[in-house]
Amino acid sequence: MNTTLARDRKTKEGSVLFMVLILIVIAFLMLSSVLSWSSNNATTIARNSQYWRTIGAAEAATEKVLTRLSRDFQSVNGEDTVYRTLTLGSYAQQVPTAAENSYWSTYAFSDGQGNKDQTYVNLVPGTRTNWTALNSQYAGLFGVTDGYQVRSYARDTQGRFDVSAGVQQNVQLATIPVFQFAIFYNVDLEVEPGPNMTVTGRVHGNSDIYQNPGATLTYQSAVTVAGDIKTGPVPGDPSHLGIDNGKVVYKTPGPDGTGTKIDQLTLPISQGGSDPNKVYEILNPTPPGGDTDAAVGVQRYYNKADIIVKVTDSGVVATSGALNLNATQVTLPGGIVTAYTNKFYNGREGKGINAIDIDVSKLKNWADNKSSTGGGSDLWTLYGREPNSIYVIDQRKNVPAGTEAGVRVVNGSQLPNGGLTVATQDPIYVQGDFNTKDSTGTSSGSNTAHTKPSSLVADAVTVLSNGWLDNQNASKNNNPATSTTVNAAFLAGIVKTTSSSYSGGVENFPRFLETWSGDTLTYNGSMVVLFYSKIATGLWKGTGGYYSPPVRNWTFDINFLDPHKMPPCTPAFRVLQRGDWLTLGRDPAG
Repeated sequence: MNTTLARDRKTKEGSVLFMVLILIVIAFLMLSSVLSWSSNNATTIARNSQYWRTIGAAEAATEKVLTRLSRDFQSVNGEDTVYRTLTLGSYAQQVPTAAENSYWSTYAFSDGQGNKDQTYVNLVPGTRTNWTALNSQYAGLFGVTDGYQVRSYARDTQGRFDVSAGVQQNVQLATIPVFQFAIFYNVDLEVEPGPNMTVTGRVHGNSDIYQNPGATLTYQSAVTVAGDIKTGPVPGDPSHLGIDNGKVVYKTPGPDGTGTKIDQLTLPISQGGSDPNKVYEILNPTPPGGDTDAAVGVQRYYNKADIIVKVTDSGVVATSGALNLNATQVTLPGGIVTAYTNKFYNGREGKGINAIDIDVSKLKNWADNKSSTGGGSDLWTLYGREPNSIYVIDQRKNVPAGTEAGVRVVNGSQLPNGGLTVATQDPIYVQGDFNTKDSTGTSSGSNTAHTKPSSLVADAVTVLSNGWLDNQNASKNNNPATSTTVNAAFLAGIVKTTSSSYSGGVENFPRFLETWSGDTLTYNGSMVVLFYSKIATGLWKGTGGYYSPPVRNWTFDINFLDPHKMPPCTPAFRVLQRGDWLTLGRDPAG
């Protein structure tokens, strides 16, 4: 019937309208949800953004402290300066200020202990001046370390949200003795051995490392470099026209399979601790007017040595060192120091050598004796121990033309009980076995159980064998050598590679003047090149002229990883080593 059909149509129209209304409601709910989500998301993003800006501000406060702390650590007194500044509370006052940058005008800083505009800085208990194994980029080395915690909280007072956040940085101040490296070069490190060569101990190049072996060069420990490691010779090296056929093996490779790149290691010399010309000053005596840079003065071997030996045309004068301003006159028995002119010939330099000989056996007898009869009692009293270091100055004017100064250590198979460092601004020569025995036995090969702490520090170092005779080397060299053992750290210079000559590389850092063919130089120590030679500047002329190389049995002396067996007067680098970096919650003190 018609009435029935009309009623059905109206029912369907009502249903459609109801569905439309439901869809509209759903759409509004979805839109509301999206708008709410968008608003909440925007709020979350804004809050997170403010949070990370606050973290950045807190980190800036810790970095300001670390910058000051690092600068103080590189000062003359190093760790003592840092500790004294800490106890005075000066580091705690280091926070970013609006005077430095208007950006900081809205930030409030605190140390988490209720102190406004302060940063928490504290020495970790029990960590002051400990001999510690280092980690991170310095893993494998030891140093005298201090552990510090630096903590700061920040809050943006004009921020939309009440956000407070903190940052804590844990750092080590590490003093790293240079003789912990088997090889350390402050200039370009070149190594181009012909035969197989194995390097034990850590290697560091403070500039670039150039490797061009003729056979296999093996590094048994870590290799680090501040510049780059390059295959092939230094550009312009006339001794090599291309890359040799050898290979390099890293037993402890870095991330890329070779060495690890780290920051330069510099001596705490405020006017250029990595500049070879500045570093050379540690060899020279204090200038007449004194040092304008106190940090250089602290590093000078002249100021560190226990005994100063001056040789003039009038004779030999010895005094105490800088501890009491050279005030104690030292009477050395006859024969300990003997000066000669044109004593032997150096074929590399093309000059006769005006040798100042130090007879180590006689020095030992005197230094070990702390009595007033024939011994060094005055210096034992002054230093509270046996004197163990000598600085030699050649001030002679009346010398033959065409000659060159040189300090030579002889009869050195057994050193004084306190060890021995001999330093000079001139080239140094070590003749015969050196530091091979003590009162309980004799060391051989890489065994250094019966040695004493020792270093030879000079413009250049030349090894003369047990077979060396002055009268056979009065006008020429390349006379037969015999196998010899030297156990000491070497710190000296090299002659830079030029278009005229190769430097000689690490393999010729200790210089030679004899035919060593088939004979062995056994060496245990540490080879450190901090500068270029300024006196012994004769070019490396290759083999067969004035020398032929030895069989090299060279090993890093692991004694140098023990602070009690470090050579007297050893220089050290100072580095701030970063540890944990932590984000903290809200300021616990509100």
